[in-house]
Amino acid sequence: GNPWLKPCRRAVGADCAEGAARSELHRPRRFGRAPRAAAAMDFQNRVGHKFGTMGPATDQEVAMDRRERLRKLALETIDLSKDPYFLRNHLGSYECKLCLTLHTNEGSYLAHTQGKKHQINLARRAAKEKQDQTIQPQPKTASGPKKTVKIGRPGYRVTKERDPDSQQKALLFEVEYPEADKAKPRHRFMSAYEQKIEPPESKFQYLLLACEPYETIAFKVPNMEVDKEDNKFYANWDGQRKVFTMQIFFKERGLEELPALPQRAGSTQLAFHGGGSFTR
Repeated sequence: GNPWLKPCRRAVGADCAEGAARSELHRPRRFGRAPRAAAAMDFQNRVGHKFGTMGPATDQEVAMDRRERLRKLALETIDLSKDPYFLRNHLGSYECKLCLTLHTNEGSYLAHTQGKKHQINLARRAAKEKQDQTIQPQPKTASGPKKTVKIGRPGYRVTKERDPDSQQKALLFEVEYPEADKAKPRHRFMSAYEQKIEPPESKFQYLLLACEPYETIAFKVPNMEVDKEDNKFYANWDGQRKVFTMQIFFKERGLEELPALPQRAGSTQLAFHGGGSFTR
């Protein structure tokens, strides 16, 4: 029933085939029929494409992929409990106290911390803190006693003496510090109640001598007042021989009168406004 093929049916042999092909070539298309399939272009192997998407990735897709990779990396390496700028509000969302930004989940906050805005604010905060530290006076902190390696106790010699005129008792100390470089020996008197090595005795006190790098040594001397008048107290450091010499004289204990005791209450004279007095 095709009217276009009627002339071909009357033809014979090759003329019929040629007429059929010509009529098919010049046959008009009807509405509603699908067009012939064209050859598809290969978008998958083009430069800059995202594999599996059949096309090059846009800038937005590249940025989203980068943020996702940074979020996964931050979740594995960063502990949010130690982040001073991480805050969870009463609504269940998260805030950055440094940049004043709001985030719906932890991944979004971590992606924000890797961004340019957060890094710039961190650099500004660090520069401001450094500037404030240079302006404000720094408090003086005590570093404690200096620790040095001790090499042992020094050699010493103690001589008992007595002044021929006043008969005062004296002690002469000679301490050798052959390894002392620039440090000079120091001394001080210590009460028996300050030390914690021996039981305290009120009749004695301690004379301490110290010089680096030697250990501090102490001499147990009578608990008497040291006489420092008329050049009787002598201390000298010989830098060539490395010998410290010290001589001390003790004052004799004298008898002192005790203050008078207060009067007894029975002999107190009491007066009244009415005149007269009486002895209780």
